[in-house]
Amino acid sequence: MKMKKIIASSMSEAMKKIRDELGHDAVILNSKVIYTGGFLGLFKSKQIEVVAGVDPREMPISQRVQKEEMNTSQDQEASVQLKNEINELKEMMSVMSKQRISPASTAHFPTVIETVLDWWREQDFEEEWILMLGDYLLQEWKKNPSDDQLQEWAKKWLKIQIENMTHRGIEHDKKYINVIGPTGVGKTTTIAKIAAKLVVEGRKKVAFITTDTYRIAAIEQLKIYAQLLNVPLEVVYKRSDFEKAIEKFEDYDHVFIDTAGRNYRDQQYVEELKRVIDFNENMQSFLVLSMTSKKRDMQMIVDQFHSIEINRFIFTKWDESITVGPIFHLMQHNDKGAAYLTTGQAVPEDIIEASPLSVYKLLTEGVKT
Repeated sequence: MKMKKIIASSMSEAMKKIRDELGHDAVILNSKVIYTGGFLGLFKSKQIEVVAGVDPREMPISQRVQKEEMNTSQDQEASVQLKNEINELKEMMSVMSKQRISPASTAHFPTVIETVLDWWREQDFEEEWILMLGDYLLQEWKKNPSDDQLQEWAKKWLKIQIENMTHRGIEHDKKYINVIGPTGVGKTTTIAKIAAKLVVEGRKKVAFITTDTYRIAAIEQLKIYAQLLNVPLEVVYKRSDFEKAIEKFEDYDHVFIDTAGRNYRDQQYVEELKRVIDFNENMQSFLVLSMTSKKRDMQMIVDQFHSIEINRFIFTKWDESITVGPIFHLMQHNDKGAAYLTTGQAVPEDIIEASPLSVYKLLTEGVKT
C-alpha cells in the first residue's frame, strides 16, 4: 500500500492534497490535530495531520467499513438535502397560497375588525392564522359589538394557543444542559446568564464544558465568565474528553455544555456534535435562535437537528427584533415552547425564563395597540 502523511491547515485542504497525490481511491488511515511553530511554547498554530493510503486490491476490512460508513453518511446528507428541498417547496407553495389569500380576502370583515387584523399582519403573523383570528373576532363581535374589546379578544385567542405549549426553563432534575445553535446567536452569553442566576440566586453548584474548539475567542469568553462566577471549565475535543469531564463533574448540580457555532445547514456538523457529546446522559437540549432571523432560516436549522431531541427553544435578541409573528409560528409548527428569552447583552439581567405568561406578555407587547 502506498501511504502518505499530509499536514494542512484544515481537513478540506488535507483532503484536496490527498486526492491530488493519491487519487480518489485513497482512504484515511488516521487523522489528528497538531500544533506547530510558535515561540517559547506560545502562539502555536493549529493544523491537521492526516495519514492516507491507497491500494484497492489489499484494502483491509476496517478501511472498507470506513468507506461504507462514509457512503452511509453521504446518503444521510443526501436525504437531509432532499428534505430541505421539500421544505423549500412547501414554503414556496405556502407563499403562493398567501399571495392568493391576500389582505383583500379579509375585506368581508367589518372595518373595525380589519383594522385589528392589520396590526397582527404588521407583526408578520401568517395570513392563514390572521383569517382564523378574524373569524373568531367576528363571532365575539356579533355577540357583543364592542369595538374597544376587539384587540383584547385577539390577545385572549393568542393566549389560549400559547398555553397549549410547554414554556419553562431548566428542569431541575436534569443535570446536563446542552446549548446548541448556529453562529452569532449568543449561545455563550446566554449560558452565562442562566448559570449566573443559578449560582447567585439558586446557590447551585455549576460547571461548564465547551466543545467549541474552532474559535479561541469563544473559549476565552467562556473562561472569563467561569472566572467571574468561580465555576470550573473543561474544554473537550472528543468523546473520551467529554466522558472524563462528566466524571469530574459528578458532584455538580448542573453542567452547561457550550457547543461550536457552525453552519448547521451542513449536516456533517450535527454529526460531529453527536460524536463528541453523549446525548444519552441526563440531559436537556435547548436550541438557540435569534429573533432577527427569518422564519424559513430558523425552520431549516430546526430540521437539521431532527436526529437530536430538542426540548425547547431559546430566543435571543428580542430587543433587536421588530416583529414577533415568526417565532410564534415556529413554536406552533414544531409543537415546542420556549425556555428562555433574552432582551439585551447585560449578564445576568437581560434574560427572562419562559412561561406562558412571559411569552404571552412579550408577544403581545410586540403588537403596539
